[in-house]
Amino acid sequence: MREQLLCYALHYEGDWKKMKLALDRQEPWTRMAYEGSYVTIADQAYPDKLRRLACPPWILFYEGDMTLLQKPGCGIVGSRQASAAGLRNCARITDCMKERFVIVSGLARGIDGQAHRSALDQHTIAVIGCGLDVVYPKEHASLYAVMRKKQLIISEYPNGTKPYAYHFPWRNRIIAALSEAVIVVEARRRSGSLLTVNEALELDIPVYCVPHAYLDEAGTGCNLLISQGANILVDEDDLRLIF
Repeated sequence: MREQLLCYALHYEGDWKKMKLALDRQEPWTRMAYEGSYVTIADQAYPDKLRRLACPPWILFYEGDMTLLQKPGCGIVGSRQASAAGLRNCARITDCMKERFVIVSGLARGIDGQAHRSALDQHTIAVIGCGLDVVYPKEHASLYAVMRKKQLIISEYPNGTKPYAYHFPWRNRIIAALSEAVIVVEARRRSGSLLTVNEALELDIPVYCVPHAYLDEAGTGCNLLISQGANILVDEDDLRLIF
């Protein structure tokens, strides 16, 4: 089944729904060569954390240290258009959490990138929405290079797959599933981070949010989540109480 899943992933650019349909129909397939590393849902090495998802990835392409998937993770997410205060808060939060958790995020601009950079001296996992050979955003080229060698980057999508917009909300379920807790540092009301929160809640993973000032648009999403029952982070003592 490993070779079959690889064939479908290459043929359908890792599209989950198309791969499921191919599996249901048992479409004809052939063995195909692939230079990169990957693990499939049929392999023992596949992380158990992802099996609890309603739609677990059929295949994960990766570069870096796969053993990080076996360690407790903390998802740190937030706005791509992060404020200076948001970036500072992200760095402080990551510094506090990285001793106990692998930091998991999406390698996007803003909060994601800051979380990964702040955790490079410990451990961090990036879940991306394109092929591993596609650097997106381009300003993270140096961060990509370091993480490929010393940390871990994973993707459902084979090399050459472009960063289609719909890939990013879909990959958020993986960020949530790899985490023991999800922290939202800064998010607007329509932020994609709220999709990660929804996935976490489906898995009974606790969600923590940094509160923001009244009428601070950068944090309206965080405040909304707190009003709906998310845990509030007042200071670093609250962070130390997370597990």
